Amino acid sequence: MAETVVPSPVIAPVSSGYRRYALWVLLIIYTLNFLDRQVVNILAEPIKRDLGLADWQLGMMTGLAFAIFYTVLGIPIARLAERKNRPRIIAASILAWSAFTLLCGFAQNVWQLIAARIGVGVGEAGCTPPAHSLITDYVPKEKRASAIAFYSIGTPLGTLAGMAMGGLVADAYGWRVAFMVAGAPGVLFALVAAFTLVEPRKRLAADLAARATPSIGFGAALAVLMAKKTFWLVAFAASIKAFVGYGQAPFIASYFFRNHSADIAALAAQFGLKSAGFLGLSLGLIGGTAGVIGAWLGGQLADRMGAKDLRAYVTVPAIASLVTLPFYIAVVSLDSVGAAIGVLAVPMLLGTLWYGPVYATTQSIVPAEMRATASAVLLFVINLIGLGLGPVAVGALSDVFAGPMGLGEAQGVRWALIVSTMFGLLAFALFWAARKTIREDMVG
Repeated sequence: MAETVVPSPVIAPVSSGYRRYALWVLLIIYTLNFLDRQVVNILAEPIKRDLGLADWQLGMMTGLAFAIFYTVLGIPIARLAERKNRPRIIAASILAWSAFTLLCGFAQNVWQLIAARIGVGVGEAGCTPPAHSLITDYVPKEKRASAIAFYSIGTPLGTLAGMAMGGLVADAYGWRVAFMVAGAPGVLFALVAAFTLVEPRKRLAADLAARATPSIGFGAALAVLMAKKTFWLVAFAASIKAFVGYGQAPFIASYFFRNHSADIAALAAQFGLKSAGFLGLSLGLIGGTAGVIGAWLGGQLADRMGAKDLRAYVTVPAIASLVTLPFYIAVVSLDSVGAAIGVLAVPMLLGTLWYGPVYATTQSIVPAEMRATASAVLLFVINLIGLGLGPVAVGALSDVFAGPMGLGEAQGVRWALIVSTMFGLLAFALFWAARKTIREDMVG
């Protein structure tokens, strides 16, 4: 017999003071999540030299190896999060990804490194779906996009920390030590999550028993999502954004090293740094600061404009996707390193505007009992296409331009970045198409 979707009970909100505390804790956790995920990007060139890798292998290590298990395991962990204690699931996940990040530092060949990166993906699969579900329970509906955007600031913050710390530590002690430093803080925050984050469902035990409300099975949850055209338009638009962003991330530092190595060394010397430390710090500060502003701004714009017209939740990321294109092409076309890094702030800012609107839309078009599942399915699509295929595709493009097309490594990576940027046109079209359906698909 087919399962039916029933209305969810309203979870009593936590106090405003506790809400602020919980959001900060989840932000720090997500920052560590992305630090451990992205530190490999500034380490790509020394790893490539040390282990003798091709660019497609770098893409495999940074993207596909991580993404396959991250995406596949996200759904069963999310199903668990619909019933079990979400803070404890998050805590266990932190311990797992931190341990495997440490193990990356002991890898002796590419396959050992890939295996460790798979472990990082397994751990990180248990973070965002339960976190999104918790945040949606903690905050009122009218502040949902802003709250999820605040959590999503962990993406640029973690990238900033990973690039800056990874480059500085790698220059001083080598890439292996950088992995170890990245993985260490997770143990502390696993304890913080387990013992200080509140599971709101406990407050509903009596009410749930009285209502005898059944949980939504995965088949019924998937049926709900299949009927939501907005979900799929937004999911594939975001996956294209991720394809471009994740695909380019492992190679932007390589682009600068291969095309501007002398200028970078000269600039680094002025600050008493080596090249990797200077570039990691520069890219981290520019990308991280711009990304934080973009993620915050996206949530604010969506909530304020969405109060008048729900289409703002997809209009904001649509326009940002289009405006990004000329600025990123300029970054990889300028002769001046300083100018290129400065201009990079614009696409970095615009590239994070979609976080709050997209994740809030997903949480708002489904019943409360399947919010973690909806988030996991969204992340499955985004990360399988974006994180799984993006780095491999950009790396393969770089190899083709460099080898068969005879452009060499420096120009090969430049053209791979330019070609991949143009996929933003497809993201714009998908976001814009969602304007037609978003108002009828919202449920709360």
